[in-house]
Amino acid sequence: MPRFSANLGFLWSRLDLPQAVRAAARAGFDAVECHWPYDTPPEALRDALNETGLPLLGLNTAQGNVSAGDFGLTALPGRAADARGAIDAAVDYARAADAEAIHVMAGRAEGAKAGSVFRDNLAYACDIASERTILIEPINPFDAPGYFLQSTDHAQQVIADVNAPNLKLMFDCYHVARVEGDVIARLRAVLPDIGHIQFAAVPDRGGPDHGDLDYDMVFREIDALGWNHPLGAEYRPQGDTETSLGWLARARERVVRRGGGP
Repeated sequence: MPRFSANLGFLWSRLDLPQAVRAAARAGFDAVECHWPYDTPPEALRDALNETGLPLLGLNTAQGNVSAGDFGLTALPGRAADARGAIDAAVDYARAADAEAIHVMAGRAEGAKAGSVFRDNLAYACDIASERTILIEPINPFDAPGYFLQSTDHAQQVIADVNAPNLKLMFDCYHVARVEGDVIARLRAVLPDIGHIQFAAVPDRGGPDHGDLDYDMVFREIDALGWNHPLGAEYRPQGDTETSLGWLARARERVVRRGGGP
């Protein structure tokens, strides 16, 4: 059965980041990941990671000017300096906190110029952070209208064009289901390009124990495909995070009944 990572952008979001790491460890998660940790000194986060023994799987580049509508900067024509500044800051933080990967956010843009800018900035990120994985993530247009990258096919084409060994796909089952439908078919098709997998219920983005997507089946398929990295629980709890974790306890119980490891 897969191992699991707590996405602290949604889980225990009311706690400061070091305390959220400790809460994830108490709950039985195998790793953590976050969205934008930049208000927390990386040393404080690193101390909590060392204390709990949890690895930090990844973080995002900054969104930009949120009040002006920014949701990432990397594909925005005319914003190369901002985009590369956000990449530099993310790389510095990832090194200080020992994050394994950086999700470089494309932003809201369209057209050939945006595609060229996106590829150039990704090549820059892959070069300056060659010791880390650079992730790109298709995000559905219902949650993020106008986001440049919306499908796994588009992401694969970008990855092929940039042709950097550390550029990978962040495969979020929730986003893929909202746009492309058959999550298992897409997992099988794009597996060689995947660097991280996330999940949430479809369509409400709650915990994985309800909704249109059968996560028992999805997790079994991921296991059968040989994926052995923790899966990112990036869902919005309905109420307290602790009360939303029945799915995690049941996953652990299935492992015990099968006599397997985590």
